[in-house]
Amino acid sequence: TNGSPAGLRRNFHCVYRKTEAVIKNFSPHYQRQYAIAFCEHIQNELQQHQDFQSQLLKTKPPVESEVVLYEAELLHFAEDLKKWKERYIVIKNDYAIEIFENKEAYQKGVSPKYRILPAGGKVLTSEEDYNLLSDKHFPDPVASNEKENAQAFVLLPKEFPVYLWQPYLRHCYYCFEDPTAQKQFSAILNDCVRHLNHDFLKQTTFEVEAFLEAVQFFRQEKGHYGSWEMITGNETQILSNLVMEELLPNLQTMILPKMKGKRNDRKRAWFAIVEETYNLVQEQVAEGLNTLKEECKDLTKKLEGTIRSDMDQILNSKNYLAGKIKATVSEPAEKCCMENIQPFLASILEELMGPVSSGFSEVRLLFEKEVNEISQNFQKTNDVTNLKENLNQLMNLPSNSVKMEPCYLKVNLLQEQLQELKSRFKFYHIDFVIQRTQNFMQELMENAVYTFEQLLSLSYQSDTAKISTAIEKVKQRVLKQYDYDSSTIRKQIFQEALVQITLPTMQKTLASACKPELQKYEQYIFADYARVIQVENVYEEILFQTLLDETLKGRNASEVIVTMFRMWVCEVLFTRG
Repeated sequence: TNGSPAGLRRNFHCVYRKTEAVIKNFSPHYQRQYAIAFCEHIQNELQQHQDFQSQLLKTKPPVESEVVLYEAELLHFAEDLKKWKERYIVIKNDYAIEIFENKEAYQKGVSPKYRILPAGGKVLTSEEDYNLLSDKHFPDPVASNEKENAQAFVLLPKEFPVYLWQPYLRHCYYCFEDPTAQKQFSAILNDCVRHLNHDFLKQTTFEVEAFLEAVQFFRQEKGHYGSWEMITGNETQILSNLVMEELLPNLQTMILPKMKGKRNDRKRAWFAIVEETYNLVQEQVAEGLNTLKEECKDLTKKLEGTIRSDMDQILNSKNYLAGKIKATVSEPAEKCCMENIQPFLASILEELMGPVSSGFSEVRLLFEKEVNEISQNFQKTNDVTNLKENLNQLMNLPSNSVKMEPCYLKVNLLQEQLQELKSRFKFYHIDFVIQRTQNFMQELMENAVYTFEQLLSLSYQSDTAKISTAIEKVKQRVLKQYDYDSSTIRKQIFQEALVQITLPTMQKTLASACKPELQKYEQYIFADYARVIQVENVYEEILFQTLLDETLKGRNASEVIVTMFRMWVCEVLFTRG
């Protein structure tokens, strides 16, 4: 980094030590949460507890792997060659970007030259926007002149670029001759980012739950409450992001002042150093996580017999502990709600309601429009073979990034409407709410087209002469089911968002007064159950439940929910003409 082998060795050891320290500090949190989550998993199994959610649409079965969502030849900037090259890009339903030398290499089964997982990334389609974002992550200590700053970081051979910015990896650059191709590629890239950000988080296994809880407690220990913008990707990526968050300021201090040359050269070198560091961190984190998981599995094997035989006693002990903590915490928690949260719930909900409802309405309109086109086409041709082809295209609609993008853009308005939350509630991760909502929208479209296809196939197999009537009847039935499921999902989105936005305020407000008192409650836990009952977890559950109750019973919030329902009825009446 500073031109000498000694400097490289020092920086390598710095990375290794910091990674080792973070894993060491994270491990106790993960071990505790793993045991607790495992106990809850056994409890659900013994009680055959399932969280059923009423849903009218049929759930589309999991899609087979290796489904190609996008493939095309396009211009890609090869960082190693410092030049633009024609490459063949393939994106499958694992949402990785695979870059091949050419189409022939892909067809022959040759491994891709590059395989990019854009979790945490941002997709940009203008040079100005890219420069603004990349400059924020290059804290240049040298004052560069205006002429030097004006020089393009990467010279564009065509008019329509797509930039993939990633926080700890070198950025990717693509170019197109026309805006249509640019739009198609940027839309699928946004889908990749959204899925890779959230697909791990929505898993319901106890291992994932334990990991996410451990990350939360690890960050709280350092005074960080609430959502974190770098909780994206899989376990290795998230824990590596934790390391980089602590390591990056040290790297900037050690390296940036020593870098020489023109600004763009220094900037390019800095991104390369960050990427190399991140790759080193990921290797070490992956190894440390594997070891940690094996230790946790061994621990739960020893605990499983006790958990299964003593489940009733464990639950009684936990409930008794919760009662003791609640007696102390309830009053300050409710006071915090009334003063710092409840007055703002209605306004937050109002800001959420418009863009989210618009997004789901747009999905409904798109589904209806596509089905109407299928119906009109069949009335003209009376061709059943053509109808089946159109139905196959309809089944691909949820994965059609260009057609779905206008629906997603409706929800992007939350970026502007929730700006006040940054100052009032220190809630900076608005992208999380937006992308999670967009995932729900895509899932609902998947269920709608799948339900339509299933019901229609049953109808027209018996009498092809009545297909047009059947299409209309099935469409109306699916739309009614969509309306119901959409309403259910939106209520879930609103409630989750309200808690996610406001819970950190309560946690932070009560931390100084309540957390020091938690240690005295350890005496109420039997030694045999100390692994599966943790005072801090019970305390967090009480805060969560208190806030949940407040969001449900608040008069102002209830008024907005009624307003939301009225708005939705108006939307449905309007869309039905």
